[in-house]
Amino acid sequence: MGFNVISPENVIRKTDLDAIGIIDVHKYTVFPGFADVHVHLREPGFFYKETVKTGTMAAARGGYTHVLTMANLNPVPDCFDTLKPQLDIIERDAVINVTPFGAITVGEKGETLADLREMAPYTAGFSDDGRGVQDREMMRRAMTEAKRLGKVISAHCEDNSLLHGGCIHEGKYAAEHGFTGISSASEWAQIARDVELAYETGCKYHVCHVSTKESVEIIRKAKAVGVDVTCETAPHYLVLCDSDLQDLGRFKMNPPLRDARDREALIEGVVDGTIDMIATDHAPHSAQEKSKGLKGSLMGVVGLETAFPVLYTELVKKGVISLEKLVRLLTVNPRKRFGLPLDEGLSVWDLDAEYDIDPGEFLTMGRATPFEGRRVFGRCVMTVLDGKIVYRDGRYV
Repeated sequence: MGFNVISPENVIRKTDLDAIGIIDVHKYTVFPGFADVHVHLREPGFFYKETVKTGTMAAARGGYTHVLTMANLNPVPDCFDTLKPQLDIIERDAVINVTPFGAITVGEKGETLADLREMAPYTAGFSDDGRGVQDREMMRRAMTEAKRLGKVISAHCEDNSLLHGGCIHEGKYAAEHGFTGISSASEWAQIARDVELAYETGCKYHVCHVSTKESVEIIRKAKAVGVDVTCETAPHYLVLCDSDLQDLGRFKMNPPLRDARDREALIEGVVDGTIDMIATDHAPHSAQEKSKGLKGSLMGVVGLETAFPVLYTELVKKGVISLEKLVRLLTVNPRKRFGLPLDEGLSVWDLDAEYDIDPGEFLTMGRATPFEGRRVFGRCVMTVLDGKIVYRDGRYV
């Protein structure tokens, strides 16, 4: 058709390509629809932060056609009855494809195993995201059941005994500005425990939002000995470090921004394939909840509408990875790991568009991004799903 189509494994359907036939074929680049395996849509329970509709509209604006949504909701989806309200909202309001995670434990409290069997047909896997599973035996039981069901355990790795009330990384910025820091060991120690359990049980194990150099090395070694482990990191960990911090809520997330050596190790992990995919951990909060600086604000930033432009600008245009590699990290790899269809729509991009990130333009209800004001390249002009345009030129269609 004359488009510059970059599609690993040639997964774009002709019906989706036909839907964009009316635009200038020489100006734009076409990618398969992105898939984000770590998104917080906040509904049910926290609709003042985000709704399924606003979150999926933001996803469409970012070029995504499928997102996996986390279980820290109200009610927590820990059996079919508590999962059903979320499924109903998704059916009614989602503008792209959404698959939820079920919780690993009842109420995400870490005390009783959730009804994984009952939720399995409706979920992408199981996660207590926002909390690490503290008890080793509980995680072993969860992995054993997930293995039996053929589902993925997607783990938020955080050892509560090593947090010490911290709010940012335990590094130079924290020391110089009087903040209590969060140690890197709070993340990597639990990953080390879990890869042993994954090896023992044969479970499909996925590590959420990897942020430390030690985590990358543990996962690299686990893969080398045959552990069925994959992992994700997020754009902010690849582009920023704790030297970029400002005492503003938009720089507070969990895990926190680490130091420059961690960022370099994450980039190396992306380059050598240790890190399998990039997810946003899109986590919107209200303006009030993010207005209390690094110490008082809730943890979480938004990312669906900025992920590709930031990664394209900082990794591809600077020669760190190829455009094809970035597209694979955002499309094929996440879809294969979580059993999602490979041919779910497409997004159309003007890669020459240059602009400053402005949260006032976002379709998400969240506005807290560490990339506010950053100069980037790449603007999504259209997203297509099932042969229909769902987003075009700044608005949901």
